[in-house]
Amino acid sequence: MAVPHPIPEPLAQVIAERFRVLSEPMRLRLLDSLRDGESTVGELAARLETSQQNVSKHLGVLASAGLVERRKEGTAVRCRIADASVFALCDLVCGGVSRQIAELQHLIDGTASEASR
Repeated sequence: MAVPHPIPEPLAQVIAERFRVLSEPMRLRLLDSLRDGESTVGELAARLETSQQNVSKHLGVLASAGLVERRKEGTAVRCRIADASVFALCDLVCGGVSRQIAELQHLIDGTASEASR
């Protein structure tokens, strides 16, 4: 689906909210941890070395945004990715970051070799 240009204000608000949800590092780590499949809140907390309360809070935000689904299984809550398209966005951003790092490294290497002359 092509995004209209110019972006209408209501659509801009929805897009901005999605980016706000993804702007929290713990939420990105949770999504990445769920990339390989379902996990319980306890498993995620242990894997990410944080509290279950912290994981639950962030999973709630991700679930409200439609990125994660949660279901009760006995006393545990199991979570999984609801919208895998988020990984395409993450891959695009990571590719841009990698290019930026490579460009900065090239500048640093060029500056270092000029300084040694």
